[in-house]
Amino acid sequence: MGVTSAERPAPLTRVRPADVAAAVLVVGDPARVDEAAGLLDGARRVASAREYVTCTGSLAGTRLTVASHGVGSAGAAVCFEELARAGARVIVRAGTCGALQPGIGDGDLVIATGAVRDEGTTPRLLPLGYPALADADVVAALGQAARRELPGAVHRGVVATTDTFYPSAVLGPAWRVWHDAGVLAIEMELAALLVVSALHGIRAGGILTVDGNLLTASQDMRDYDPHREVVSTAKAAMLEVALRALAALTRSPARVAAGPQR
Repeated sequence: MGVTSAERPAPLTRVRPADVAAAVLVVGDPARVDEAAGLLDGARRVASAREYVTCTGSLAGTRLTVASHGVGSAGAAVCFEELARAGARVIVRAGTCGALQPGIGDGDLVIATGAVRDEGTTPRLLPLGYPALADADVVAALGQAARRELPGAVHRGVVATTDTFYPSAVLGPAWRVWHDAGVLAIEMELAALLVVSALHGIRAGGILTVDGNLLTASQDMRDYDPHREVVSTAKAAMLEVALRALAALTRSPARVAAGPQR
């Protein structure tokens, strides 16, 4: 008897449609999958390959999946594509970012309304004239969950997605133009999520923990330390906010079904 489509694992992430919930939290670090899974009931690892680790469990009776996508848009887009093909209907990225504006400090959270496509992956998928926008209901759900859970500062606005973590010693920092344009923060994967999700007609968004401000950091980033207590505490709170927002979106079917998968 042949293997059914629900049983066949995806080529790179090895996820199976039967194991992927309609609502998915994606994170960069595989270790963060275990942290988020610890907040779920009955969580179990359903796939593990390369940088891609996937667990599925439930929160207050709502089935949720948590998956890691690694660093950078190219590899992350593989994860997002295979999750969408496996049946994900709403995906939220929870990660870290560097602030680009004064008044945004370590441990603050940024809810992205969209992402500058300053990376090399998404132009291969859609022309740069296409905007990478977060779904409005996802943004609202993240905001509502953050207001309930967090005493700290929460910012909402556009972020920039880039391919380079360390700045070029020759070209210098590329983020200054985004600072001047009012972009709140910079990270490395959200634009890929928003574009891949748009191609599949599913909803997506992102919530990010600030782990430094590029306006005050050393230009060579030698003082960068994402493991400080203020950042770790905020990242833990961010995971709770993201999971609660996903559960709320899943309980509202009209908000999950963004449109037909293409």
